[in-house]
This record gives sequence, structure tokens and C-alpha cells, in this order.
Amino acid sequence: MKKKILILCTGNSCRSQMAEGFLRYLGGDKFEVFSAGTKPTQVNPLAIKVMAEMGVDISSHRSKYVKKFIGQKFDYVVTVCDNAKQICPIFPGNSQKIHWDVDDPAEIEGAEEKKLIIFRKVRDQIKEYILQFLKKT
Repeated sequence: MKKKILILCTGNSCRSQMAEGFLRYLGGDKFEVFSAGTKPTQVNPLAIKVMAEMGVDISSHRSKYVKKFIGQKFDYVVTVCDNAKQICPIFPGNSQKIHWDVDDPAEIEGAEEKKLIIFRKVRDQIKEYILQFLKKT
């Protein structure tokens, strides 16, 4: 039976989208993966770009509001920012809560090349978290 996972951040635009993409890509059919935000916006084009560099296509992903998932059971609820951790709703069942403190690359200002450096750093950090998670599950 597939493990059901929800990944949360504030905007559901970068970090949670990248984590969802990596978990689907690296976890194969072991997991049913969702992501959402406490204040969803839209998927950041730079997140799409840096994930494509790794062979992971998240271009069809859409930002979703966490309230869409209220009442659903998850095996794991992963927060990737402190804000989401603090206001994460309670889900039914015995969800295992995991927190990964990941900086928001969308907050970086400047030229696109500067932003891409930060997006790649965050992407690589998230990939490492996902690989560690996969070793434990």
C-alpha cells in the first residue's frame, strides 16, 4: 500500500513543489504525494527551471490551499518552512510530522542568474532531505 504524504510550505510555489517533484521522481510508486500552502500563490517559474535541470518536470504542478486536504489521512506531513510548521493543521490519524527548515528562494532579489544560484542550492538541499527520507522509509 502506498504511503500518503503531504508537503506544506507558505506559498506552495517553490520548496514544497520541488519536494513533491523529487519524491514522485525518486520514490517511484511507493508514495502518493501532495503539496499545499498556507497562503498559496503560483508555482515559481525558476523552481520549474531548476527542477527541469535535474530531469524532474513540475511544469504541470499547481499551488493548492492546505484547507483542501483537511480531514484527509496522511502517513507523513512534511513542513518545509517554519511558518507552515507553526500553523500546520491537525490531520486525522497518526500522521508522522517531519520538519525540514529550508530557506525560501523566492525571497531573493536581483538578477535571474543570482536567483538561479539560490534556487539550485535550495533544490539540492531538498533533494538531500528526500534521499535521507527515502532511506528511512
